[in-house]
Amino acid sequence: MTWMDTAAELRNSRVPAVLVTLASVRGHAPREAGAKLIVTADDLHGTIGGGNLEMTAVTRAREILASGTETTRAEPEMLTLRLNDKAPAKYGRQCCGGEVSVLLEPLPVPAAVAIFGIGNIGLELTRILARHDIDVHVSDSRPEHLEELDRLEPPVAQIHREFAVVGEEVLVGLPAGTHVLIMTHDHAEDLHLCDAALTRGDLGSIGLIGSSAKWQRFRKNLIAEGHTPEVVDTIDCPIGLPDLPGKQPATIALSVAADLLGRMG
Repeated sequence: MTWMDTAAELRNSRVPAVLVTLASVRGHAPREAGAKLIVTADDLHGTIGGGNLEMTAVTRAREILASGTETTRAEPEMLTLRLNDKAPAKYGRQCCGGEVSVLLEPLPVPAAVAIFGIGNIGLELTRILARHDIDVHVSDSRPEHLEELDRLEPPVAQIHREFAVVGEEVLVGLPAGTHVLIMTHDHAEDLHLCDAALTRGDLGSIGLIGSSAKWQRFRKNLIAEGHTPEVVDTIDCPIGLPDLPGKQPATIALSVAADLLGRMG
């Protein structure tokens, strides 16, 4: 398996990692320039030569992983290490005699968004989000609406289609931290999805399309279902940027996407 295969596999499994590359080598070193190592919190894939060189890079990579969040992306950084018996060495001496520069590039888990309801607004919203490096889950109980996704231009995002008569079955399987947008054609289904989203308690955000009047009815019902007012009020309704007017589906989708991308940093 190549390092590219490993990186793709980790991304698909939503495992954050750091790609470590020997960017340059002067003199003698255990590996040639271009050697790569992928570091996760619990595993190593590949090698840049072992010894103090590799362990120093691994330690720094895991510090980067420990400090990363969805809204604060770590920047790539360089380390320069001398491989002689006079150089500082926390993990044992290496006496190759050369000097190496190591590039550490974070491979963060992409943000995830789930759209429930691929009507006019949902389709336009998917069209916008598909151009970003994120994971987009789209769910609808109407197969013909999911087929509309075939008309989108080739996406940058990874798009996961989910046909589900009961959308809650999809919601419970979403990755932790997913940003959920609820905009189905059925208000009863919207309410069930809000209830299921609040029950999870580990989502990035929950947005519900609709008017203030719709929200007041939903709020009352969700509290009656046993959710505390403070938890219920974590749902955003109406959604989107209040300063962007217009009721056309494309305008609403643009407003919602701008607000969401701002949350994801």
